[in-house]
Amino acid sequence: MADGLEGVVAASTRLSHVDGEAGRLTLAGYAVEELAPLASFEEVAYLLLKGRLPTASERMAFARDLAERRALPGAAVAVLHEAAAAKTPPMDALRMAAPLLSLGRKEDPLEDAMTAIAAFPTIVGTYWRASQGEATVPVRMDLPHAAYYLSQLFGTEPSAERARGLETYLNTVSDHGLNASTFAARVIISTHSDVISAITGALGALKGPLHGGAPGPALDMVFEIGTAERADLVIRGKLDRGERLMGFGHRIYRVRDPRADVLAHAAAEFYASDGDQDLYDLARAVERTALRLLHERKPARRLDTNVEFYTALLLHGLGLPTELFTPTFAVGRVLGWSAHCLEQLRDGRLIRPQSTYIGPTGLHYDRAANT
Repeated sequence: MADGLEGVVAASTRLSHVDGEAGRLTLAGYAVEELAPLASFEEVAYLLLKGRLPTASERMAFARDLAERRALPGAAVAVLHEAAAAKTPPMDALRMAAPLLSLGRKEDPLEDAMTAIAAFPTIVGTYWRASQGEATVPVRMDLPHAAYYLSQLFGTEPSAERARGLETYLNTVSDHGLNASTFAARVIISTHSDVISAITGALGALKGPLHGGAPGPALDMVFEIGTAERADLVIRGKLDRGERLMGFGHRIYRVRDPRADVLAHAAAEFYASDGDQDLYDLARAVERTALRLLHERKPARRLDTNVEFYTALLLHGLGLPTELFTPTFAVGRVLGWSAHCLEQLRDGRLIRPQSTYIGPTGLHYDRAANT
């Protein structure tokens, strides 16, 4: 058995399929490049939770139900303010507040899933505003999910272009196979624990930098380069020193990450209408140079642009600081975690893999020598 369970099938799912060789991501039957830029977040949530896209009336009822769950328990608000006062990192604040969503409520898998999906924007927004010394934005039920999240962060209703840019991002990252955080959620729920506990465990997995921490550094490289003319010099230096170029290459995708294409298009549309076009042009120049030099240095490997590069560019353009990149990813991925929990409860069994023992044998305990 491979270390890290790589290549081992641990579950069957109808939610998403990652084809790393062909560079395809399918979300419940739909290619990500067809679904993410066009559907609302509420439609994608309905699709993953219920297995099909909603009718118009179903979409409206579902969106209303989701919006009515946005308010937080008082204890969660208090914890978030304490976390902000203590300068707790945003992912820790989200991990601390998420379990409190079950306070005073009877456990119910679908109800818990809907509540978590609805409340994550409020958690992140409440924490961020408090950490910046700004007043909490009142909960609104009249905004779609993506627009509501931006309003919670910035205190004003976003433009349609900003809301669409974030909505495309949230849809794109909503699910991605049996990654570390999703697997953690399925393991927990497979014990017939509750969905809120499983989501909290998934947050703990996402917090680790090997899973959720790379978009910020991808943008840092663009800022470090500064002008298109310096791209070749700086990137060659990084490669000479053996540094990894953040935002390029992926453990699963052997060709270009399809999510990168979706977000590249979203970034192009956003920056053309409501962003810093010079920054976008610089990022594209950096990307072209990086791909050329990676091919030159490592011709036998396909090191294409991955989702991190355009995640960083898009979220920065929307005004999000790098500290909120991973929490914002969680705002989208909590949908996938929730859907996997419901699927595991419905179709799965206790997840109990085996391990290979590689420690010593034949040791004997000598009481006299240990007294």
